[in-house]
Amino acid sequence: MKKLILLLALLCYCFPTPAAAQLSATRDAQYIAVLKAVVNYKIDDEENIRNIERLREDRRFNDKLQKMLDKLSNNRSKNTTNRKVLQILEQAGEDLYKLLD
Repeated sequence: MKKLILLLALLCYCFPTPAAAQLSATRDAQYIAVLKAVVNYKIDDEENIRNIERLREDRRFNDKLQKMLDKLSNNRSKNTTNRKVLQILEQAGEDLYKLLD
């Protein structure tokens, strides 16, 4: 009986269920949401607000920013750059989540 329980536990660990994948996706979404909320909050910080407003009016910066964003895609099939950006964002969100939790 103990061997059967051990075998079942090993199978569950080696072959995660769709529920585990969904839980991971939900956790990644939480990290992205936390990151967005913190960024929005810090943009309105007294120390940052003037510089952010200057950047919003800087045409050269906005053109460069738009070119950078044009390299990204929100399609399901993402290229290497998109996957790397998403990994960076998820890691930053996870770090913030753990710090602020």
